[in-house]
Parts: sequence; C-alpha cells; structure tokens
Amino acid sequence: MAARCDVCGKGPQVGYTVSHSHIRNKRTFRPNLQSVRTTVEGENVRLRVCVKCIKAGKVQRAVA
Repeated sequence: MAARCDVCGKGPQVGYTVSHSHIRNKRTFRPNLQSVRTTVEGENVRLRVCVKCIKAGKVQRAVA
C-alpha cells in the first residue's frame, strides 16, 4: 500500500541522516498516516489521512 495521504497527497520524501562525524546516509521520511472512518458523499469510507490534515480539520470523523 502506498504511503500517501488520501486528502492532500503527501507522500514519502528522501533525505539524509547525518552523523556527528558528518557521514551522510540516505533515508526516507514517511508521512504519519492514520486510518480514519469518515463520510464521503453520504457513505462511510475508511481513508488513510496524514495527521496534519486531521489537525487542520480537513477530515471529519464519521458518527458510529
């Protein structure tokens, strides 16, 4: 499954881990995705959404 937010489309980014001696090793930064039940066009759906979208209020949790 792709590590991509269903709302904003945020995905993995690449960068370096830098040690104290400044040796650089490649690494990936993955978004903090959470599985959220929400209502889309009248039906309950499960979406994988990043935490920034949840905090910003872009997704409303479905009432159980």
